[in-house]
Amino acid sequence: MMDALKRAVQFSLEGVRKHKPDYQIPLYMGLLMLLGLIVMYAIGPQRAHVLNMAYATDFYSSTYFFTKQAISLAMAVAVFIVMAKLPYSYIVTHAKTIFMVGIGSCVVLALASFAHLGIAQCSLGACRWFDLGPFGSVQPAEVLKLGLVLFVAGFLSYRIRMGLVNDWYKTLIPLGAIMAVVVFFIIGLQKDMGTGIAMIGIVASMLVVAGVKLRVGLMLVGISVLAGILLILIAPHRLDRISTFLAGDTIEDSAASYHIAHAKIAIGSGGLLGVGIGNSVQATGYLPEAINDSVFAIMGETFGFVGLIVVLILFTALLMRLLLAADRLNGVTERLMVAGVFGWLASHVVLNIAAMTGVFPLTGITLPLLSFGGTSIVFIAG
Repeated sequence: MMDALKRAVQFSLEGVRKHKPDYQIPLYMGLLMLLGLIVMYAIGPQRAHVLNMAYATDFYSSTYFFTKQAISLAMAVAVFIVMAKLPYSYIVTHAKTIFMVGIGSCVVLALASFAHLGIAQCSLGACRWFDLGPFGSVQPAEVLKLGLVLFVAGFLSYRIRMGLVNDWYKTLIPLGAIMAVVVFFIIGLQKDMGTGIAMIGIVASMLVVAGVKLRVGLMLVGISVLAGILLILIAPHRLDRISTFLAGDTIEDSAASYHIAHAKIAIGSGGLLGVGIGNSVQATGYLPEAINDSVFAIMGETFGFVGLIVVLILFTALLMRLLLAADRLNGVTERLMVAGVFGWLASHVVLNIAAMTGVFPLTGITLPLLSFGGTSIVFIAG
């Protein structure tokens, strides 16, 4: 009797029921990251040769990309362990600070790019990274994604408790203003439509879990679509991508369809089992961004249809475990955070794979845990 009373008192003090950690989530993440490391080992030497030839240098060694990716994975594991030990209350308390740091870093990057400072790393007309010299580069959009998940989770959690989640003036319009600021920096200044869509996906996932009414949700979707059309119309390069996508395989301008055409060639030439590690042709310079945005196509060429099915199974399993974790959590804020992470991963996976297979217009977005890039891996794993 006394033991039962003690357990009841302990439960009332803690406020929430504790659950065992879901070890399948880090398992699937680890398998995906190891698979990405294998890809870097497979195509790293070819990518290094292409860059050395392009810039007339011998800076990039055959193990350059593999080593950097391995370091990124080690950092991701370290951050994961630290975040797992960090008290939940500490994360919630500093959610607004993290979000403001993300906004502030985007402001600094915009100012640096306008002033043509060396710290702003630009590529193909877009400035999305801080150049840290020998320490590599950092993409502030990743900081902003994390801050967005944490801040919006707290914002919506409070509105849910007050019964105001469907209130336009106290919830939806203020949230729309926050997203307008995010879209301005990410899509407007950094010219990163893919990441902007991913951030909209994050908030959309959280709104669904928060219990937004269907009618309100459809209105928000309509507003988002109209805003997306406007952003496409004011940017010539986005119009070109849409027209290329609509033209399909019949387009006559080979330059406009070059990227997607070679992505399809890579996937198609892989056949059932792939050409094998180190035998990729498209990674030798034909397919742009072979280790970043186009890594799914390269994996199709290297590991074939079977390899791509394995990748899709791993991503599906990971996303399903996140949904299950959100369903099991008692706290509203925790559920919203997991929903945000689900939207983060799902939007990246869907947009990247759809673009590489010609189902969606081409957009510059990485494949989580597989593409080369330390900032993305560290923040997702954390």
